[in-house]
Amino acid sequence: VVLRPGSGSRQRDPLGGADGLALASDPAGTLNFLAMVENLQGDSGRGYYLEMLIGTPPQALNILVDTGSSNFAVAGVPDPDVTSYFNTKLSSTYKSQGIDVTVKYSQGSWTGVLGTDVITIPKGIYGSYTINIATILESENFFLPGVKWHGILGLAYDALAKPSSSVETFFDSLVRQAKIPNIFSLQMCGAGLPVSGSGTNGGSLVLGGIEPSLYKGDIWYTPIKEEWYYQVEILKLEVGGQNLALDCREYNADKAIVDSGTTLLRLPQKVFSAVVQAIARTSLIQEFSSGFWTGSQLACWDKTERPWSLFPKLSIYLRDENSSRSFRISILPQLYIQPILGIGENLQCYRFGISSSTNALVIGATVMEGFYVIFDRAQRRVGFAVSPCAEVDGSPVSEIEGPFTTADVASNCVSSVSFHEPVLWIASYALMSLCGIILLVLTILLLIPPRCQHRYTDNDVVNDESSLVRHRWK
Repeated sequence: VVLRPGSGSRQRDPLGGADGLALASDPAGTLNFLAMVENLQGDSGRGYYLEMLIGTPPQALNILVDTGSSNFAVAGVPDPDVTSYFNTKLSSTYKSQGIDVTVKYSQGSWTGVLGTDVITIPKGIYGSYTINIATILESENFFLPGVKWHGILGLAYDALAKPSSSVETFFDSLVRQAKIPNIFSLQMCGAGLPVSGSGTNGGSLVLGGIEPSLYKGDIWYTPIKEEWYYQVEILKLEVGGQNLALDCREYNADKAIVDSGTTLLRLPQKVFSAVVQAIARTSLIQEFSSGFWTGSQLACWDKTERPWSLFPKLSIYLRDENSSRSFRISILPQLYIQPILGIGENLQCYRFGISSSTNALVIGATVMEGFYVIFDRAQRRVGFAVSPCAEVDGSPVSEIEGPFTTADVASNCVSSVSFHEPVLWIASYALMSLCGIILLVLTILLLIPPRCQHRYTDNDVVNDESSLVRHRWK
């Protein structure tokens, strides 16, 4: 297992150097950002994937890019829903660690074995690197019919890595071995195109910096609140320019994250209901089936019609690096009223690209397809800039505006209690143990000695296995 080295000081140099922010291509060095342009394929319905060569001799596989998890895993045995898999027996450089690993997502799960092997990225950074890789031996609702990828590249922080955070993540390994800046950026080009169509759209994953040709205008940055998911702070939402006027903590319950592996914009239930009501109220459609909003029904129009003009713009306000300011990213209906393959010759059907969530607000592909998103881990921030490919019929479908004052918003919209933090869990277990001891003493005093019917064991103590925190990834 490639172990994560001890963390050093944060990298702050904004220009050049291996530990700073790379802004331009360097064809003679490890990085050539132009070579990474359009290195992704896919769509918002089935995800965007990157070609990767694994093992010796190399085996070519397509790997899903996911900023909402932290394990690098590939199919390790044949599966009816994947066209290729990584055969470890054919790689002379593969080393099994014999460590079982299981990862659960909001949809699907897999179980496999941890090992290491060398990888190269044809349209990525130069060179070969030794990476922790899990070979998937069993899965449930993970590989789905029609997907064109064979594994998943988790690009979030090591806090989410399984079986433990001591296992170095893919991107941490690249930063350490290739000595690239601790930053990557992502562009997904599917705006206005059919979801899960027969073809694929393009996109770019730039490892080690920012490629200027992939955005226009300014980059606006919001701080990363905590390094597990890419957790950010959302201050308010507007529909058609009208503030939903909810308590800002509702938007961050229990977290707000940027996740390329999630198809839709997912909203906490209370926020989702308010957004649906606002869209229905401000749209030009008098009556609309509730099934459309819940995702159980499609809405269809004649192919000559463009329904997007019937719906309002949706804006999300994020806290700026200067905490007294904010900026807003806006998506037009072309991004959240999403075309599906047509039915017959005359009808074009659409789905609602927003859904409800029980535990997070997730800025997924529905929103990310409008922007060039920079994951600046060195300076602990996420950046947004307008993407040139976010256009439909020659018109932009995303906007960024700011700065705005935060005087009308609470100074902190994120809950101060982070139950996944180890220190708080240790404290909670200590308190529960103390309560257990007191309860045990009281029970003994109440019983008539020596007729104590029950002896307490370790099974009576709440432990990690029974804790919900183990099942809160994605």
